[in-house]
Amino acid sequence: MSSEDVVVPDEWIRLAHRLADAAREQTVPRFRTALTVDDKAAGAFDPVTIADREAERVMREILAEEVPDHGVLGEEHGERVSDSPWRWVLDPIDGTRAYIAGFPTWVTLVGLCHQGRPVYGIIDAPASDDRWAGGSARPAGAVRACPDLSQAILSTTSPELFRRGADRAAWQALSARSRMRRYGGDGYAYGLVANGLVDAVVESGLKAVDVMAVIPVVRAAGGIVTGWDGGDALRGHLVAAGDRRVHAQILEILAACGATAQTVARAGG
Repeated sequence: MSSEDVVVPDEWIRLAHRLADAAREQTVPRFRTALTVDDKAAGAFDPVTIADREAERVMREILAEEVPDHGVLGEEHGERVSDSPWRWVLDPIDGTRAYIAGFPTWVTLVGLCHQGRPVYGIIDAPASDDRWAGGSARPAGAVRACPDLSQAILSTTSPELFRRGADRAAWQALSARSRMRRYGGDGYAYGLVANGLVDAVVESGLKAVDVMAVIPVVRAAGGIVTGWDGGDALRGHLVAAGDRRVHAQILEILAACGATAQTVARAGG
C-alpha cells in the first residue's frame, strides 16, 4: 500500500489541527518578546527557546491523551517508540532563527506517518495566520503551471545549505537559470508552493521533522516532492515543485553538477 492509498481518519485530521492550535497558544504570545536562546549544537548555532519546548510539550500531552498507542517524534523532546504503524512528527517552530529575530515566516509542522511514510501534514504560520493542510487525497491548495525554470520563482532557506563544491555549483546554476530566488522561508516556502506562489524549493541536510509535514501538503496541492536524484524524498536532500517540468529541469541540473548526495534525514534534534 502506497502512502497515497492510506485513508487518514477524520478524527485524526481534527486532532492534527488541534495540535497546531495548541502550539499557537505557546508560540504567539512569546513572539517578538525578550527570550533566552539556548544553543543545542557544539560549533554550529542551533537555537532553541522556551517557545519551541513548550509548544512541543503541549502537543505531546494531547497525543498521549488521545492516541497513546501512536509513536511520536519531536524536534525538541525526542521519540516515543511504538509498535503502531502510525507516528506523529512534530516541529514546534520550524524557523527558530526567524522566530528569535522577529521575522514572521516561522511555522509549526505537524506530520502524520503510516509505516514510516508521510500521509498527512499541516504547515501552520501563526504570524501571518496562514495554514496549509493536506494528504490522502485531501487538497492543500493548488500549485501553478510553470513550463520552464526560466519563468520560476525558486526558494531555499539559505544558500549556506549548499556547502559541498558540487552542491554550490548546482545552486549557482539553478539561480542563474531561474527568474527569481527567495531565501529564509523554512517550512513556509512549501506552503507557498502549495498556494501556487512559489514554483520550487530546493534544500539539503534536512531532518525527518523538517520534511514529514511538508511532503503531503505539496503533493495534495498537485505538486511533486522527491530527493535530488528523483527518488525518496526522505533522505534529507529535497526538491519540491508545483510543475513536473520545472522539477525535471532542476533534477537535470543537480545531476549535471554531481549534486546527488544521499543524506538520510536524521531522526530529530
